Amino acid sequence: MKFIKSSLRNIRRSPYQALAAVLIMMLTFLTISFFTFLLAGSSRVINFFESKPQATAFFKNEAKQSDINTLESQIKNTGKVSSVRFVSKKEALKIYKQQNKDDPLLLDLVTADILPASLEVSAFRISDLSGISETLKGSSIVQEVIFQKDIVSTLVSWTAAVRRIGISLVIVLSLVSTFIMITIIGIRISQRKEDIEIMRLIGASNWYIRWPFLFEGMFYAVIGAVIGWTIASLALWYSTPFLSSFLKGIPILPVSPIFLFEVLLAELILAVILGFLSSFLAVLRYLK
Repeated sequence: MKFIKSSLRNIRRSPYQALAAVLIMMLTFLTISFFTFLLAGSSRVINFFESKPQATAFFKNEAKQSDINTLESQIKNTGKVSSVRFVSKKEALKIYKQQNKDDPLLLDLVTADILPASLEVSAFRISDLSGISETLKGSSIVQEVIFQKDIVSTLVSWTAAVRRIGISLVIVLSLVSTFIMITIIGIRISQRKEDIEIMRLIGASNWYIRWPFLFEGMFYAVIGAVIGWTIASLALWYSTPFLSSFLKGIPILPVSPIFLFEVLLAELILAVILGFLSSFLAVLRYLK
């Protein structure tokens, strides 16, 4: 408690330096929060597409039910599919009406005879999708095959690129934050040089002298992390209506409060480590 009071007293003496330290930490953790939310959202989008029917085969109008059943059995026997669902013309019409219920004109123009029956196939692995698609295309009763491999592959590549950029940016900002914290704590130590000499003369240990500066660094990092997380969370909350409209049909929003607090907890732990490390390097450099 004595060390914390000493740290707070040091902060009050030089508020502008304290503000600079908090701001650089806030920028670092704001970036961490944004990229964490972005990567988590991307992963959920990928999982959504992977869990949906990944290949859809549309049948020709003359396709017989017996031939469709034979093809369905052939696909199941590959051992590569997790589920197979047949969608009849009537079911296709129901789905079409549900998707276009707000547009009466489109509903009047379409009947069950126009829409093709289809077979929706989900694979255990994305890598098996090409083989399944080729099997479906090879059938004489199949008119067209649509599958989502390209969508998922693009999302995976995009997520990997975002991860690399985010990690690089976070590393750079963390290094900048560390150097700035070392400089600020070094200035603090220089300002209290006489006090430190007096404490040493009366027998104070090195750790007794160091702890106020270590707590000060951790304080800056924790406050910066809380502010950065708060700004990122508010930005996510305000943008949720727009994102929900943009990602219509993909249930990743709203974000669970539990997830947000898990991110906060992880950032607080990282902040304590980063603040302690920066301050410790400073006291090793300036307290000899």
